[in-house]
Amino acid sequence: MKALKYMSVALVLAAALASCSKDFLDAEDYSVLTPDEAGEVAAKNADSYLNGIWSANVDATDHDEFGLMSTLLYFEFMTEDIAFSDLTWFRYDYDLDYRLEQWIRPRTVWSLFYTNISRANEIISLYPAGPQTDAEKALAGQAYALRGWAYYYLIQVFQDYMSWTGTETEGQLTAIRRDAPGVPIIYTTGDGKTPDEMNAATGRNTVGAVLDECERNLLEAVRLLTESNYKRTADENGKDFIDASVANGMLARYYLLVQKWPEAAAAAKLARAGYGLRTPDELQDGFMDVMASDVMWGFNHTTETQTTYASFFSHMSNYSPGYCGLNYSSKLIDARLYSQIDASDLRRALFNGPSGWSAGPQAGAKLPYANLKFGDDGNWTMDYIYMRSPEMVLIEAEAEARQGNLANAAAALKQLLDVRTKGGNWDDTAFKEMTQQQAISYILLQRRIELWGEGFAYFDLKRNNKGMNRNYAGSNHPSGHLLTVPAHDVLWTYQIPRSEWQNNDNIDGVKDQNP
Repeated sequence: MKALKYMSVALVLAAALASCSKDFLDAEDYSVLTPDEAGEVAAKNADSYLNGIWSANVDATDHDEFGLMSTLLYFEFMTEDIAFSDLTWFRYDYDLDYRLEQWIRPRTVWSLFYTNISRANEIISLYPAGPQTDAEKALAGQAYALRGWAYYYLIQVFQDYMSWTGTETEGQLTAIRRDAPGVPIIYTTGDGKTPDEMNAATGRNTVGAVLDECERNLLEAVRLLTESNYKRTADENGKDFIDASVANGMLARYYLLVQKWPEAAAAAKLARAGYGLRTPDELQDGFMDVMASDVMWGFNHTTETQTTYASFFSHMSNYSPGYCGLNYSSKLIDARLYSQIDASDLRRALFNGPSGWSAGPQAGAKLPYANLKFGDDGNWTMDYIYMRSPEMVLIEAEAEARQGNLANAAAALKQLLDVRTKGGNWDDTAFKEMTQQQAISYILLQRRIELWGEGFAYFDLKRNNKGMNRNYAGSNHPSGHLLTVPAHDVLWTYQIPRSEWQNNDNIDGVKDQNP
């Protein structure tokens, strides 16, 4: 069975080249243009210049590889929050057994984010003196956002970046290992770097250097998108693009990672301004429409872009006639997590209880603890959601609690939990009586419940120095897969893909490799 995880470098490169070339600059082939001509095209229609990037991030190359959303699922499945009904798809991810350099997973994840960086660099390189017009700033701002966003994920996946001596209490925050080996930084001429500087950065820069580059890009994105007053179109296609609110959301995620609490709270508040929090009725809409009031960023699928069985909803919606609905590795909520959802919490209805649902429309929907969160529109054009306003509320609440500002944390949290509580009025009395650590733990629980299945669980475990345990009395994880993985185990961190160090003279496949 292990042999199934191998893929030849030639096949990987062929797939990557095909993905990179597909519709990069929308329908027209702009690759024959000079830089000046390409800059003119970009200035006239920045949206068309970006459409190819958004489309490439939802391309399917296999039934368990469909761009960004499958990548987020790989890591979601490495935690305890999602249980599988059986082990048909993603079994190696579920067993934390897909991290080694020779497997396809590290190569796929590496390629996804570095392809985004490469495409962002093509845009940034159009303006070696910096973007001047509002149209140029809008385009460059989105490119800088993509670069910062990509480094944010890469450094978390390819390094155990938090310090740890083994004497700390699990869950205790520690300092970031800024001197640890990070990942390559790919500069372009638009960054003002010399060829030697650009080449040197393609090795394993320190974690600190990568984090600094992430912050630099995101701050520049916010500046450019704010200065240009860039406005997305009001239709569903507009949510494909990145405006200042999304860039601030990315910045809020970054500040939460690096423990800059005041900055995280401020960025999250800015990011969610103007967005709603879905009502109790909207909570049942299947999380499949980018026009929902709380969606900040996503991808509007059409009949031309949908990928049917090789898709997020095929693997996550028990309502769909895809793999999940047909009970090929149906996705369930962890029984212990379900038990921690209060009876008055409306989100409890997004999952079956221990008795299941005999009237479920698909086999997967009938199962005990089956998730009912993700819907099905009948034609496979369900949208992908990348960022929602509740995440920003929870970042703000956590950042305030980390500073000891429990009243501010309660005020932020109440905005969300009022619309998640039967009767519409969350009683914050108990929260206000908690210790600081109890309040933080409560907020982290709310993150697990609110953002279940959306790609956050793994990253929260790593940044909070937490492990996972599926082996408990009453566990609904399949027998033989009741893993207990402590914080900082090597299983949490991918190795640098073999194809990278074989083709990168600045990375040694032995001395520069992760354990």
